[in-house]
Amino acid sequence: MDWFPFYLSLKVSLTGTALNTVVGTGIAYGMARGRFRGKDLLDALLMQPMVMPPTVLGYYLLVAFGRYSPLGRFLSETCGIELVFTWQGAVLAACVVSLPLFILPARTALAGIDLRLEQVARTLGQSRWGVFRTISLPLAWRGIAAGMTLSFARAMGEFGATLMIAGNIPGRTQTAAIAIYDAAQRGDTATTNVLVALMTLLSFAALWGVNRFLKRG
Repeated sequence: MDWFPFYLSLKVSLTGTALNTVVGTGIAYGMARGRFRGKDLLDALLMQPMVMPPTVLGYYLLVAFGRYSPLGRFLSETCGIELVFTWQGAVLAACVVSLPLFILPARTALAGIDLRLEQVARTLGQSRWGVFRTISLPLAWRGIAAGMTLSFARAMGEFGATLMIAGNIPGRTQTAAIAIYDAAQRGDTATTNVLVALMTLLSFAALWGVNRFLKRG
């Protein structure tokens, strides 16, 4: 039994969830509070990974961050970052695919905060960042925690976009979802059953945890 795919999936999912928490919280706050032209268009764009086929999304990522694209060449030559056929590429795929599942509950929680509380803090001299850190985040933590859980679960199960940009290299970029497919294709029932059981338990625990958070809220 090769445990590398499961460990890699955990690494990718935890890294992707951390990135989504930082980036997604800012986006969720902007979408909850912002009033600007094109907001509906931006909202639709942010939710695209929920409805777009993962392989299509992976192809877009491959075109955008490939070695011969302007962005991919810049990251490679200037920053030394390679995304194609690397575990970092798997993180990118996990982030993009799971970001909407973080934004939705986080945005709902932030939108539900009484604006008068933030306005009072501002009149007492708090900066915008201070209000966000001391009032908005503590009041919205359940929604943010729910988004983190859903983002992690979705990242763990990511397959199509990861396969497109990170590939299927055993010992390097083969995640648990891809390993399950490979094991089933070659008739390795034991490996398939173990990985399927682990992924099922994780997904069930994630949904159970989200429900608990929401009921307590």
